[in-house]
Amino acid sequence: MTATNPLFFADSNFGDVSNQDEEGGEACIPNISPKERRKRQRFAVQQFVVTLVVLGALVAFDVNPMWRLPLFFLFSAATTSYIQALDKT
Repeated sequence: MTATNPLFFADSNFGDVSNQDEEGGEACIPNISPKERRKRQRFAVQQFVVTLVVLGALVAFDVNPMWRLPLFFLFSAATTSYIQALDKT
């Protein structure tokens, strides 16, 4: 009794990355333009500054610390945009 493999791959070298061409020594080709990268960096910096201002206001007015928790989403949006701009994705 022989078992047949139900998986078929289009390329038998799917795990071998040594035969791929690399242009300019880069392993990843950017999929956003330089204009879009600048736009994402600008958004990230603006979002970070706004979040810091809101955090400063919450601390200055001695607001309940639980109100600072939603700032995590603002910080994460800024961080995600900045990382996308740096990674060129």
